[in-house]
Amino acid sequence: MITLAGARPNMALPVPQSLEEVRLPESLVTDLVLRRLLLEGFSTLQSLSRTLRLSPAVIHQIFTQLRAQQLVEVKGMIGNDYRFTLSHAGKELATDRFQVSQYAGAAPVSLEDYHTVIRAQAAKVRLDRKMLRAALSDLVVTDSLLDQLGPALISQTSIFIYGPSGNGKTSIAERMLRVYQDAVLIPYAVEVDHQIISVYDPVVHHRLEIEDPETDPRWVLCRRPCIVVGGELVPSMVELRLDETSGIYAAPLQMKANNGIFIIDDFGRQLMSPRDLLNRWIVPLDRRVDYLTLRYGVKFQIPFELMVVFSTNLDPYDLADEAFLRRIRNKIYVGPVDPASFDRIFERVAVSKRVPAEAGSAEQLRRLAEARGQKELRACYPLDIVNIIITISEYEGRPPVINKAELERAVELYFAKGDPAEDGRRGWEAA
Repeated sequence: MITLAGARPNMALPVPQSLEEVRLPESLVTDLVLRRLLLEGFSTLQSLSRTLRLSPAVIHQIFTQLRAQQLVEVKGMIGNDYRFTLSHAGKELATDRFQVSQYAGAAPVSLEDYHTVIRAQAAKVRLDRKMLRAALSDLVVTDSLLDQLGPALISQTSIFIYGPSGNGKTSIAERMLRVYQDAVLIPYAVEVDHQIISVYDPVVHHRLEIEDPETDPRWVLCRRPCIVVGGELVPSMVELRLDETSGIYAAPLQMKANNGIFIIDDFGRQLMSPRDLLNRWIVPLDRRVDYLTLRYGVKFQIPFELMVVFSTNLDPYDLADEAFLRRIRNKIYVGPVDPASFDRIFERVAVSKRVPAEAGSAEQLRRLAEARGQKELRACYPLDIVNIIITISEYEGRPPVINKAELERAVELYFAKGDPAEDGRRGWEAA
């Protein structure tokens, strides 16, 4: 079970009670308050504190300054809290600052604090074969493969998983996250040279509904992230991206994946060439730091504290040179499954899909696959074939059942004609 105590980094993250403790430029915090007031119209100290994720003491400090400069007008009291709005001069200033940046969300953290926390949260995995088998309990995995995965996961360095398609490389990679028994703190945003970089992304970060009043609310408690990309990966996704309209930078994928796992699935089939990606990351993989650049040329360093998993069905030496492969210490081959494993996978699929199967159905499927020229058994065959049997039964309006006749029909639909070991043109011509 994930607990707050287990999720805390190795240093305290107390709630800042003054502008000095916030460790941000005062002008940036003031601009945040002005923009928020411009959007809300009327607000209170407590409301701004909740929205900007700053303590009431910090908000009161900014409010006092704005009031002294006649940029806000108090309209009344709500209990012991002020109800106020921007004055005419305040609206003009807020409108001007809104043209520079439209960000009016949670206050960012400093780049220095981001470095410190990410480094402190670096994963430290304690693992043995029994624990790893439990983490992958919904897959059929051999002891030899577990014994390769275990040391690789403990090392928390990059992993290259390769082998024929359909044997569970992606399934294994996606389940690697299960070995972590803790959570991490992720900032809503990071400030660099008065620019705001949005980091927390509810699409990829799974927030834990645990509130700790003693922890800086600018950080979100989340499960360790796992980001998966496939053929859609393009160069812009691993660089800072500026929204010209809002003036807000979006963090690249590797920054969002910090303290977690970044899976590049079907490596070698991206719009971004393997050589470009490898050249881009050769330094980060080696030194555990990355370099990003703001639009106007300011370059800065961020931690590259993540495990990158490359998954491919292509030959590693066709994708990368020896110098790059040397930097990926763990290269794990996931090959075709043996008959015993194939049968276990088939039985699990039939049970999970609640489809009754005649005795010997798994063996029958193996024979049918071999008859269609499949010299190797793939882990994906049982699920794919059973799903076809289910759709056939739905089409014919009857309950699904796995028997020889149904397997033959499914195999006929599933495998392309022709012997895959020979020239593919012969199969098409024979058809």
